[in-house]
Amino acid sequence: MAIEAWFMDDNGEDQRLPHHREPPVYVPPEQLAEIGVLYWRLNPQIYENDDELKKIRETRGYSYMDLLDLCPEKVENYEQKLKNFYTEHIHADEEIRYCLEGSGYFDVRDKSDCWIRIWIKAGDLIVLPAGIYHRFTLDTDNYIKLMRLFVGEPVWTAHNRPQEEHPARKEYIKSLTERVGLPLQAH
Repeated sequence: MAIEAWFMDDNGEDQRLPHHREPPVYVPPEQLAEIGVLYWRLNPQIYENDDELKKIRETRGYSYMDLLDLCPEKVENYEQKLKNFYTEHIHADEEIRYCLEGSGYFDVRDKSDCWIRIWIKAGDLIVLPAGIYHRFTLDTDNYIKLMRLFVGEPVWTAHNRPQEEHPARKEYIKSLTERVGLPLQAH
């Protein structure tokens, strides 16, 4: 099963709800690839010995890995952390997340600055490019176990919007203009 993504409505209700437009407007993986979001579907039951995951890590240089259980029972200052994750921001590096259990939403901005909601579930590995505006929240199940991957030592710094002059944002915008008309391979 491919990852599920859709354009969000502008409803200000609970951020953990799906927020589909009426009628729903779905976004295929190829459209996510056009804005630099990469996706793989893996088997989370074998993540410790998964040759495909090993190959992705080696090919992309992901040398650091840790695990995060995100739920009210396991995270100190849970509500504040979730609020921080849901504040629109960029990073200077890629954000790589592999969902091992549970589910949640990554929201990303498209080329027209509209929100696309990406629902990640167990087995979904996504890569958000450096410089893309995004945010994260849990869904109504309030639980996700994530593998976080990095190239080298992890950098957790979030740069809240606006960041148009940040080098990672400039490079991301440049990459979007260079992609126009070029075929992209989705994973």
